[in-house]
Amino acid sequence: MPINTGHLAPLPSPSALLRAFVEAGEPGPTRHRVLDAAAGLARCHDRRRTVLDGAPGHHLDDIDAERAALIARIDDWVTTHVAHRAGASLHTETLGAVIDRMAAKWIAAQRALGGDPEGRTHLQWCRLAELTDGYRDLITDVTEHRRRLPVW
Repeated sequence: MPINTGHLAPLPSPSALLRAFVEAGEPGPTRHRVLDAAAGLARCHDRRRTVLDGAPGHHLDDIDAERAALIARIDDWVTTHVAHRAGASLHTETLGAVIDRMAAKWIAAQRALGGDPEGRTHLQWCRLAELTDGYRDLITDVTEHRRRLPVW
């Protein structure tokens, strides 16, 4: 369920964001513009990981260009749907950049479940949990007008 910020539109909750990553491979109805872009970022990071693992067929430049477009879509949504409070502390990253990092870590954690010869499965999931907690703190701070998101 989205978190209602009292702004023009609610920010997606951490659980909704993680669900969007889970459902990234499944076609479905549009949920929320940010969640749709988040699912696209998870797909991009999955393809990116496949290329980095040595599989042919995709080019990193094309994948990264698609990621940049999805990040921009999220950041454009923030520009028009989140009130920016003067005097609130400015966060260091855009919401799109934060969600992109979470999508990358989601894919790393999922792939670690499939067999991680280096034994980093627990570490990947702990890092995802830390990012999720940070996202929750960020949207809480935005909701309570203590922090504002950059709009570049």
